[in-house]
Amino acid sequence: MPTATHRAPVLAPRLKPGDRVRFVSPASTPDRELVARGAALLTGWGLQVEIAEHAFDELGYLAGTDEDRLADLNDAFRDPGVRAVFATTGGKGAYRIADGLDFAAVRRDPKPLVGFSDITALHLPLWKEAGLVGIHGPFMNWWAPYFDAGSIEAFRRALMTTEEIVVRQDAAELSAPLTGGHAVTGFLLGGYLEAVRGAVGADLESLDGGILLLEVPRGSGLGQVDRGLTQLRRSGLLAGLLGVAVGQITGFEDDLINGWGVLDVLRDGLTKLGVPILGGLPIGHGRNPATVPLGTVATMDPVGGTLSVAAGVC
Repeated sequence: MPTATHRAPVLAPRLKPGDRVRFVSPASTPDRELVARGAALLTGWGLQVEIAEHAFDELGYLAGTDEDRLADLNDAFRDPGVRAVFATTGGKGAYRIADGLDFAAVRRDPKPLVGFSDITALHLPLWKEAGLVGIHGPFMNWWAPYFDAGSIEAFRRALMTTEEIVVRQDAAELSAPLTGGHAVTGFLLGGYLEAVRGAVGADLESLDGGILLLEVPRGSGLGQVDRGLTQLRRSGLLAGLLGVAVGQITGFEDDLINGWGVLDVLRDGLTKLGVPILGGLPIGHGRNPATVPLGTVATMDPVGGTLSVAAGVC
């Protein structure tokens, strides 16, 4: 079984009741009522929730200016009393501030950043520059119908325990038929396809010895998916890649061009990599998503239909 050799991941301490956590908006503006629901969820776990100064600012599709969004994020990383940083929502804009992160502060006092989608643009540089393990998990713009009791409890365990996280293939997920190949073990990195593609030439480094996590929400259509996969393949950063873990594909149900749908585009692009693939993972923009660390070692087993990921906190 191929095994990755890579940097030692930097783990933050697990959260415990009484810890202070902070909500920030590095991308778009969240809904105040939904953020209040997210705060109530974490308060129920015994955490003390703080809202960053500019979390509800509005500037076009951004939650305020780049300077203010970055200041909120860096203030959270620099505050020794803050033990985790939660993104309120994704949308657009996190990529605009990725190069201004205070990596020295992160290295001095590691704390997890929780989020996905556009927040992938922050997870990647935090891993590249500081080795920080991120948490691909729900936003605090909390829309309750998306989460059942099991996904909420798995979210809590990912932050407050050091248990291994096992995500099982769901045959009902659109990506399930992409599965094939043997088991591999390597560091897990990735997330939202468009954000991973957008980090080529900037914050995405070699995935030699790694497993690439991809989830694909509806964007500009099938061509955008094809462009993303092609750019990643041509970048050279996937040389030595051990496998691809495919999460939720959402919003493409009616997209067909001359009989080709999103699965055809993904299969065409991913099989060119010549590595094992495990599809059908409930990770991403769909309902009841799993929470997984990014940067720790994972074992992907296409035959057993499992992705087993080492804890993202210590």
